[in-house]
Amino acid sequence: MEVDLISLFEPECGAREIELVSAVLESARWGDGPMLESFERAFAGWVGRKHAVAVGSGTLGTWIALRALGIGPGDEVICTSHTWHQVAQAITLCGATPVFADINYWTGSLSPEKAALKITPQTRALLAGNTNGHPAAWEPLRALAVAHGLVLIEDSTEALGSRYQGRQVGTFGDVSVFDFSAPCALCTGEGGMVVTDDDMLVHELRYLRQRRLADRSSVSVGSRVPLQAGMSELTAALGLAQLAGLDDRLDARKQVVAWYHDQMQSFEGVKPPYIGEHVDEVHWMLYVVHLGKRFSGSARAQMIDDLRSCGVETAAYSHPLHQQFYYMNAADAIGRRRGVLIDTDRIGDRALALPLHTQLDEEQVQYIVKTLKDTATNVGAGAAIYL
Repeated sequence: MEVDLISLFEPECGAREIELVSAVLESARWGDGPMLESFERAFAGWVGRKHAVAVGSGTLGTWIALRALGIGPGDEVICTSHTWHQVAQAITLCGATPVFADINYWTGSLSPEKAALKITPQTRALLAGNTNGHPAAWEPLRALAVAHGLVLIEDSTEALGSRYQGRQVGTFGDVSVFDFSAPCALCTGEGGMVVTDDDMLVHELRYLRQRRLADRSSVSVGSRVPLQAGMSELTAALGLAQLAGLDDRLDARKQVVAWYHDQMQSFEGVKPPYIGEHVDEVHWMLYVVHLGKRFSGSARAQMIDDLRSCGVETAAYSHPLHQQFYYMNAADAIGRRRGVLIDTDRIGDRALALPLHTQLDEEQVQYIVKTLKDTATNVGAGAAIYL
């Protein structure tokens, strides 16, 4: 018998989204038009940056940013393996070498101390993310970048609205990248944004994003070949509508998180979610629990299957990049040597993502947690889980 599924993520669509997308459909301008410019301007203002450049995805945005910064073959970029891996893969796509450093176990983000151990004469940049909404340690990361003359790139694909030292995420990198695919709180299906305060860099970002019709007769275009990586007017309209309701949506998601916190008290020994020093606010992308040491990766997979059979969609939070086939067969073959990235491996094996979106009600959250508790008991023989 078919079981109604509580989805891991459901985008929110209302009259504003339909109105703005319909306006584009009824116009004669479906690409590179006023809706795109409005979305870029509004998003830059919401984040608190001077410039925003809309792109086809976070991956393309990071790729363009790396190219604009002159990073390519022969260069190294330090990043984590526990990340929104589509963004980190842009390092490989631009011809540079990703150098995986371990994470801070509690935040899940790049550890400044462990990143420092990976710096070589070939290192050009640090790429750090706000993992599942929790801000990275931006003060020590910036100090590390300054000390070694490195570019600091911020991956904010998982952390819309989170705040660190009084500032919103997306304002800490020399350039910062957002992605708007599911399960992000601002969802356009596909798409992303690159933000910066650098007046020179933004011109190069726009140049590399796409060849525009206005450039058709220019003899200089092609001196640095641009990508076809822009955002359509339709996607920009959806993004602008989503942005208009984002603050209310983030507040509604915080209520869902509060329901989870209340229900999770039924688990013996559960720790409250970790909030790091200098972190003012965290907007979680998904509600993630960390399974106890008795659980293995295969036990988590069984839990995911069992939960789905009970109508709850869950997922392994991360498949560490260094454990994926391409990087396991790279020159350093770090993926073949478990234990090199100790905390990444620990979280990679035991982090379980639960549904988090505004369509959830308190009764559904109660059911999710009860089902999780039953499944954890059956699979782990009563082993504890930890938030």
